[in-house]
Order: sequence, then C-alpha cells, then structure tokens
Amino acid sequence: MPSRIRTRTRTALAAVPLALALTALTACGAGSPAAEPDTTDWDALTHDELVERAQEEGTVTVYAFTSRIAQVEAAFEAEYPGIDVVASDISSTELITRLASEHAAGSATADVAYVSDAPVVVTELLADGVLVPYVPPRVAGALPEEYRSPLVANRLSTKVLMYNEEAYPDGSPVQNLWALTEPEWAGKVVLVDPNVRGDYLDLATELSLRADEMAAAYEEHTGEALVLDEGVEDAGLQFLADLYANDAVLVDDTDTVNAAVGATGQAAPPVGFTSYSDRRDNEDEGWALQVAAGVAPSPGIAFPAQIGVTADAANPAAARLLADFLMGDDSGTGGPGFEPFYVAGDYPTRTDVEAPADAVSLDELGAWEIDPEASAARRGDVADFLLTVQ
Repeated sequence: MPSRIRTRTRTALAAVPLALALTALTACGAGSPAAEPDTTDWDALTHDELVERAQEEGTVTVYAFTSRIAQVEAAFEAEYPGIDVVASDISSTELITRLASEHAAGSATADVAYVSDAPVVVTELLADGVLVPYVPPRVAGALPEEYRSPLVANRLSTKVLMYNEEAYPDGSPVQNLWALTEPEWAGKVVLVDPNVRGDYLDLATELSLRADEMAAAYEEHTGEALVLDEGVEDAGLQFLADLYANDAVLVDDTDTVNAAVGATGQAAPPVGFTSYSDRRDNEDEGWALQVAAGVAPSPGIAFPAQIGVTADAANPAAARLLADFLMGDDSGTGGPGFEPFYVAGDYPTRTDVEAPADAVSLDELGAWEIDPEASAARRGDVADFLLTVQ
C-alpha cells in the first residue's frame, strides 16, 4: 500500500492578534467594563471549600484528547452528583486550535483542557495565556518537578513500535529501528502521518533530536557508518527518508494503525507506531497488539498528558476540582479518577501511585521522554522535511 501525500496541518495562530484587536475595539465601543481579574488564592482553599464553590457553579466543560474522558465524566458525576461534566473528545491538534481561536474571539470555551502535544501546549497555549497552570495541592508533594511545571501531568503516554503477538509469539520481529527500512518491511510499517497528528510529529522530531543515537544504531545494525544523503541533515531524518522510501503506510488515525497491526488471524502482519496503552482494547477489538520493548535505539517516545485550566474559565472552581480528580485519589492505584488510565502503557507521574502489575517499566520499554521546548524548536523543520520525502 503506497504512502499518501496529505495537506500539512498546522496550529495556526496568525489571526490571533487581529481577533484580539477587534474584540478590544468592540468592547471599547460598547463602553463595557473590563472583566475583573480572578484574584482567588486557589491553593489556600480546603478541598471542602473547593467542592462547595464547584457545586455552586454546577457544571464544568472539558476538552480532552482521549475517549477515556467519558469514563472520567461518569466517575466524577458519581463522586460529585451536583456537578454536570460536559466533555468533548477531540484530537490534540483540533483541541489546541479550538482553544486558541475561542480565546482570541472571547467566545465560550472549555473550563479545562486535557491535552497532549506538549511542545505546542507549552510554547503557544501556555505562553499566550490561553491556559493557566493549576497543581492540586493535595498531590503536589508526590509529583516530580517536571510533571508539575509548566503544566501538571497525570501520566505519560506513548507513541511506540507495536507488533502482533499472535503472529510473532516469540517476541518482537524487529530489534533495531533501521530494520524497518529494509525490503523485508517494505509496505509493512504503519503510522499516522506526522503532518496530521502532533504526537506523531513529536515522534519524528525526537528521531532527529536523537540523531547520534540513531547513527550508532545504524552502525550496530549494519556494521557500517551511516552516510547521509545529500540535503539530509542528520541520522534521524535519514531514517525517516529511508522509511518513507520503503513505502511506509501513512494513515489518518491511530485506530487504523491498531487494526492493521493487531487484527488476529494474519500470517505476516505489519508493525506500526501507536499507543502502548491501546493494548487494553485487544480483547474487545480482536487485536493482538504488543509493545516492541527494548528496540534499539528506542521503540519511540513517552510524553506528558497535561491538564490546564482556561484563562477565562466560566467555572473556575469546578475546573480545578476536575483537575484534582484527574490526578487520582490517595489510594495506591489512583481510584476512580485515574482508573481509565491505570493500564499497561500509561505511566503515572505521581510517585505514590503504583504501576499496573502487567506493565513493562519505562526502563524496560526504553522510550525517549520528550523535552517539549527542544521539540518545539525543531519540529517545524522536521515537518517541512517530511513534505519533501512523501
């Protein structure tokens, strides 16, 4: 199946200054007073005081990058029956664009964002004041600094190489990423187009940022030093160019990757890059997904799932209560608020929440943990490069 060229998707904020200016002029012309800034010391409130305020508001709207937000909604409403959760499940790319445009227009928006694609979240949404941080005081002491700032994260998610364990019962058929560029895997590597989904662009970007490791892995795999093609800057980009030239199959969504790789009954299925945690759906979907742990130099990336409160949240107390709930309760497994994410392939950021018993540890997995700022600085060039090799 040949790869397909797609229109590049960007988080476009070029219209933001104009929209803000028009909003300001409209307000001035109408003589409307400026909204009073929120001066509440949210950290000083007790949990009971926060609940009381949230119940007075009676509702909270959340945009989330995962369908599992529906389970959180049900659990939250059971815990706090006076508060209605209005949840929207949309991709992080769409979520980021929607939040930015609604903020610029001064229109109604979500109270809470549960979002991946940290490079854009940190350098655009947070930097532009669309989101504000809130770290629930109850869990702050159990969070390492990198998961408290600049936005709180309740877990690490992944985009890693997966295979079909029914077809390959002895383990991953791939031990080195460079094997994917060889004829054996021609047309048999599936991934979401990185210029369609931000988390896959983060994966592609990390390959470039880890160029030295990619070059070493090439030499380990072939016994020869890597020679870059003309116009290719580093070993990570060379891998991507060779992978695309080997007829990598680009699709539009992760479910398509999962079905192609994981469907049972296949004699020689493809491998693909997807979320390790999607293995939780094997039984329901008829899949046999398994993670290719320990692949050299890495099977992929781990990245934070972040929680932010919108700057102009209509329900600021309920927003913070939901953020607190998403961090899990004081039990060893995180309780109802964290239960949807308490699966192999999701890694709790709290040090007092135990990892699921059947999970491959982060060390065993070997995934690269992304640096959002470094990724943000590099990903535009990587996206442009990918357009030249598709």
